[in-house]
Amino acid sequence: MNDRLLDFAIRYGFLILLIGLIVYFSLAAPGFFGPLSAAFVLQSVAITGILALGVTCTLVVGGFDLSIGAVATSALMLSAYSMVILEHPTPVAVMLCLGMGALVGFINGVLIVKFRVPDLLATLGMMFLLIGLQRIPTQGNSIAAGMMLPDGSVAEGTFSAAFLWLGRHRFDVVIDRLLPMPVVIFVAIAVLIWLFLGFTRHGRLMYAIGSNARAAALVGTPVNRYKIAAYMISGVTASIGGILLAARLGRGDIASGNNLLLDSVAAALIGFAVLGVARPNAFGTAIGALFVGILLQGMTMMNAPYYTQDFVKGAVLVAALVFTFYLSSRRTGTGH
Repeated sequence: MNDRLLDFAIRYGFLILLIGLIVYFSLAAPGFFGPLSAAFVLQSVAITGILALGVTCTLVVGGFDLSIGAVATSALMLSAYSMVILEHPTPVAVMLCLGMGALVGFINGVLIVKFRVPDLLATLGMMFLLIGLQRIPTQGNSIAAGMMLPDGSVAEGTFSAAFLWLGRHRFDVVIDRLLPMPVVIFVAIAVLIWLFLGFTRHGRLMYAIGSNARAAALVGTPVNRYKIAAYMISGVTASIGGILLAARLGRGDIASGNNLLLDSVAAALIGFAVLGVARPNAFGTAIGALFVGILLQGMTMMNAPYYTQDFVKGAVLVAALVFTFYLSSRRTGTGH
């Protein structure tokens, strides 16, 4: 009986916590359980979740990517610079951002697998490099239509309607025109990565690399290629998040991505606790992003001070991971 109860707690404890959180905020914060609040949660979850899915791919191969927040803000600034200052059309701006994300991921991967730089140090260095690089063209200023450029001229470009559509369009389904386009993109990416990791040979090999890279190499798996590919996926997903953020804001706000890294990492790590899998997975990451979004929206609607939000997120993350791994060790008989 105890074993069944323990197994149930490991599998469904986090989902029960999520439901309990929704019930609590619905009772404590009037208007929380409504379509407008749901739209805000989904909107915030989408970009965070897309970045978290990229982090998940690096976690699967035994790595970690700290540069995702900087890649996202770099894509935001690059798309704004491309359209407002260089006057590029939407397809060119989007392709530049995706190419930048893939290049950053490739460089991260090469630093890690070829030059043996630890993943945390390599991606941390890339994060600082990008934070500085994205500020140079405008001398640290945000980018908006009609802005004064460093040379004294005025930017004549603007965000196209097609680009803004990516971040602002809402569909006439589900919640009465409250389903934002970024949410649709997030769900599509989550399903693709879930299928890729869980149901393809490449996904299984990536999990094998994360479990034991040496053993995977001995059976002929191109470990280095898969690791580089994981970081490239992370870079591309981060750039997609940056594109959507720029399209939602309609400007290149230099400070708009400050919390993306922490929230995305929290979502990816909370995903370990979903259904008790105790490993990185796309479904768990998506639920983790939803959990973070609900938590922040609920605290905001309850007028909780902004400076307490990171503390609460950290406490929940630590509790979820301790709960998952401690109970899992008890189930396998390795706990003390």
